[in-house]
Amino acid sequence: MQKQRTLASEFSLQGKGLHTGLDIHIRFLPAPENHGYKIKRTDVEGDAVIDALAENVVNTQRGTVVAKNDVQVSTIEHAMAALYAAGIDNCLIEVDAPEFPILDGSSRFYSEAIEKAGAEEQNAPRDYYIVRHKIEVTDEKSGSSLVILPDDKFSINVLISFDSPVLSNQYAALTDIHRFASEIAASRTFVFVREIEMLRKNNLIKGGDLDNAIVIYDERIPQEDLDRLSDYFGLPRCDVKELGYVNDKPLVYVNEPARHKLIDVIGDIALIGKPIKGHIIATRPGHKINNQLARMIRKDIKLNEIQPPIYHPELPPVMDINRIRELLPHRYPFLLVDKIIELGGNHIVGIKNVTVNEPFFQGHFPQEPVMPGVLLVEAMAQTGGLLVLNSVDEPERYSTYFMKIDGVKFRQKVVPGDTLIFRVELTAPIRRGIATIKAYVFVGEKVVCEAELMAQIIKNK
Repeated sequence: MQKQRTLASEFSLQGKGLHTGLDIHIRFLPAPENHGYKIKRTDVEGDAVIDALAENVVNTQRGTVVAKNDVQVSTIEHAMAALYAAGIDNCLIEVDAPEFPILDGSSRFYSEAIEKAGAEEQNAPRDYYIVRHKIEVTDEKSGSSLVILPDDKFSINVLISFDSPVLSNQYAALTDIHRFASEIAASRTFVFVREIEMLRKNNLIKGGDLDNAIVIYDERIPQEDLDRLSDYFGLPRCDVKELGYVNDKPLVYVNEPARHKLIDVIGDIALIGKPIKGHIIATRPGHKINNQLARMIRKDIKLNEIQPPIYHPELPPVMDINRIRELLPHRYPFLLVDKIIELGGNHIVGIKNVTVNEPFFQGHFPQEPVMPGVLLVEAMAQTGGLLVLNSVDEPERYSTYFMKIDGVKFRQKVVPGDTLIFRVELTAPIRRGIATIKAYVFVGEKVVCEAELMAQIIKNK
């Protein structure tokens, strides 16, 4: 099972803010497991720590802005994309300004610094958001849409389209998140010359220059307007007669704008707080619709705090019924686990197919067969016993005895025809032969029962 990761060491970066023009110092620090991404404004007194989560996004105009009370931080998406792509689950970010530095307008410097700092594995298991069905958000007015489909890993396709003779349609894809740093991170943000005057008048690009954005000249404007922009950026005046890109630096990639939009999507989706197993198809994406999808996923996470394991009946089990019978002393009619499909150091996933031929259905209840709740608890306990026995050498020589059961909740009836999926995980390391576990029973995607159990491992006489 994959574990959560944090930075192995802290690192700092400095640069100007795009919107404020301020000189900004930003630090990325290791954080404990289950911490997530948190941003602390060091220039603000009091509680100035913001959870970088989708529900805390307050603005998506010219970048993503998160806030808590009256404290906010903007332009966080490039750093969030770099952290997400590097597999960093927990990080505390300290910044002494109301925005992150724009640097060169890409994720490159963030990715390079993360790689140099390294990553450190933690004890807690990595909790993925597993996409189980199509999720879609659309904006008919802009023609934007984001679709996320089930997949066994994270991947993304982006299509951008503008009414522009220079930048019309472009496509970019990332099928392996590990190639983000080498193939995507260096892609800079972009802006059209026709937009700059509006941004300048509204003081939205005080720290903008030709080193941190691709500037696209796709619509002729008066020479005096060009001269004014040249003066604003501190460049020599020139007569631009051909449409195209006006930067001194060449494009990093032919489709650099599309690749940058891919960065933005990843940075905004990172705000769900979990790595994703799913495939994103983004058509004309923008921060607003990116955040709509992230909010939708966050809502689903809150409604379904524990996601059910994925069960593929056609795959061979990790333990079949014969191996289970070697480890557990239970026999018919009290052996309540058919097979184990997943087994890690701290968790196990088991299966039981409930049929109408179960002996307890004869009396519970003949007119409305319902599996007794105490047997659901027993089935969880047996699955947990297999997990605990996996921690010792020669498990056939040991038995597990349950000492305590707490927090039992029955949420839905179990009836003939149901396939029960048990997910059991250790909540603390096994000490002196005592194990504490949390167990869930699923039917389909719904939790039907849960409990907290304590067991003792005892060597057989």
